Amino acid sequence: MLNKKILAVMITAALGVSACNSDDDTIIQPDNKLAQADLRVLETTDLHTNIMDFNYYSGNDDPTIGLARTASLIHAARSEAKNSVLVDNGDLLQGSPMGDYMAKVGLQMGDIHPVYKAMNLLDYEVGNIGNHEFNYGLDFLNKSISGAGFPYINSNVYCANDNGCWNEVKKGENLFTPYIIKEKQIIDSEGNSQSIKIGYIGFVPPQILLWDKQNLTGKVTVEDIVETAKKYVPEMKAKGADIIIAIPHSGIGSSENPGDPMAENATYALTYVDGIDAILFGHSHSIFPDAKYADLPNTDVANGLLNGVPAVMPGRWGDNLGVVDFKLERKDGKWTVISAKTEARPIYDGTKKVPLVEADAAIHDAVAAEHQGTLAFVDESIGVAAADMYSFLTLVQDDPTVQIVSDAQIANVKAKLPAALQGLPVLSASAPFKAGGRHGTSSDADQFVQVDKGPLTFKNAADLYLYPNTMVAVKANGAELKDWLECSANQFNQIDATKTTPQGLINWDGHPTYNFDVLDGLTYKIDVTQPSKFDSDCAVVNASANRIVDLSYTDENGKVITGEELATKEFIVTSNNYRAFGGKFAGTGSDHVVLELPDTNREALAAYITEQSKFNEVTGKYDAMVNPSADYNWDFKTITTNVTLDIRFETQDSDKAAAFIKDNQQRAMKKISKDSLGFAVYSIDLTQ
Repeated sequence: MLNKKILAVMITAALGVSACNSDDDTIIQPDNKLAQADLRVLETTDLHTNIMDFNYYSGNDDPTIGLARTASLIHAARSEAKNSVLVDNGDLLQGSPMGDYMAKVGLQMGDIHPVYKAMNLLDYEVGNIGNHEFNYGLDFLNKSISGAGFPYINSNVYCANDNGCWNEVKKGENLFTPYIIKEKQIIDSEGNSQSIKIGYIGFVPPQILLWDKQNLTGKVTVEDIVETAKKYVPEMKAKGADIIIAIPHSGIGSSENPGDPMAENATYALTYVDGIDAILFGHSHSIFPDAKYADLPNTDVANGLLNGVPAVMPGRWGDNLGVVDFKLERKDGKWTVISAKTEARPIYDGTKKVPLVEADAAIHDAVAAEHQGTLAFVDESIGVAAADMYSFLTLVQDDPTVQIVSDAQIANVKAKLPAALQGLPVLSASAPFKAGGRHGTSSDADQFVQVDKGPLTFKNAADLYLYPNTMVAVKANGAELKDWLECSANQFNQIDATKTTPQGLINWDGHPTYNFDVLDGLTYKIDVTQPSKFDSDCAVVNASANRIVDLSYTDENGKVITGEELATKEFIVTSNNYRAFGGKFAGTGSDHVVLELPDTNREALAAYITEQSKFNEVTGKYDAMVNPSADYNWDFKTITTNVTLDIRFETQDSDKAAAFIKDNQQRAMKKISKDSLGFAVYSIDLTQ
């Protein structure tokens, strides 16, 4: 039938009249005739190997997550539109136990990773590379994406290996295809067949060189997102792209300084690049459009426009589907965008606590074998715990889920510290990874660590330490560590000690919880009546601010070290590759790194639990248990005031959370209400 179509177009062009297509009775119009059409672009992002609607940590079905549920939204969205395309924005290969399981068993070239067994059923147009695609190394990435039934793009990662990279890519060349332009047949408003060329271009944060240093050093380089867009978008236009869809694995970023070079989050900055018709973004695990962005300059949350450009970010783990609806017009052979509107469609109603779609059985069937393998993988025994490890209070007091990670990191580094560094005290920097997500969606209310006392499995270790980071230690002095903590303390809003109306304690919008580092081995208090010295990127915003007070270190002889003596004293701080090489926090960065280990933090945690549990081969039982009890090395400074303060924080709304808070609260706490996302709202008394 192809020859008939070509002939019809030729006749139409010559005679200036329409002709019938014998395949589907649509009409093929000449290039010079005015036409209008609708185009729907769908996006998934940050699936993090959550293919099943299943929580491997609790062992239960979970209707709030999973591509199996998102697939039903995809089918429905397609059925509503004459013309649609589907894209993915990356962070596929890591993030759930299924991702770890697949990394453990490995892939041979030709094997199909379960994410692609599922995605290949959904007719994706293109996929973008996310930062977590690099977590298991380039060889695993290459073998994985080779199984995708759709092309991959990325424009700002380049081969840096003198001997070249995969697929005969030479040094200095793009590691991936930087962009693609795909011609698509669409049906216009009159029922006529039309052709449109859609360009897709992808980006990843330049910070992958820090976050996955051990996998990427000497192998790739990464360029700035915006400058790369300025390079390639005009080229795409010159090659005939009618519309250009940018797919940055990058959050919104700064509206005040959109020209920040090598920015991690550069979506807002991309709105200034001429030629981009829509931005389908991700990375931040948030939802856009959403009312919480209403105050962002030049932002229309009703229509989903950033600086006039249609944009969508559909959460994470498949909890939403991104939808961009274009109205297009073709004139003189060129398509232009008349208008556009975006939305993020959820798979679950968090207010009513009901699923909005059923799972796609075909997706379940596609990954059934890997699902069973993951279930067995996470149930491997590693030890036994003497106490519950829940993160319900991790943002308001020292916490067992962070404590056990710190204990494991310190033990691991102490055992492997070079002789030249063994005289220095070893501290740990750990942050809560599951503490209510970003408080942005209803499913975030379930994102808390919940490891019961008793037998522990790898599933529990993965719950306690979510990411496959590797162990890295830095050397820093006390003054740097104080600023490290000052940046961490941006997790809290400033409290007005004269105000009697409710005040939220947690800075949900301005500080991700994974940047709330606790420095175990030091003792300190946080004065939340003072302004924050740093923002979430550790950039100074109030140079004279001083939230960290009563900072001290007690040495092995019981001597308490404070003040100038502490400021000049050197310490080893064990953390992960993400933090140590990141360079944001004072005391971090390549020039501070003194030890890199091949062990992942999770492996170190599992080994520590096993060692502390002391399994007896003779009796077949454990002679001891790991004790995760918090040492309460940090607290808030008690507020002195003449008024009654109403300070509030959010946590999970469940009987388990309520019981844990009742038994473990270090300050008076009382449940006040439940917010619109399903979080319990508690008051906390910081005055005594």
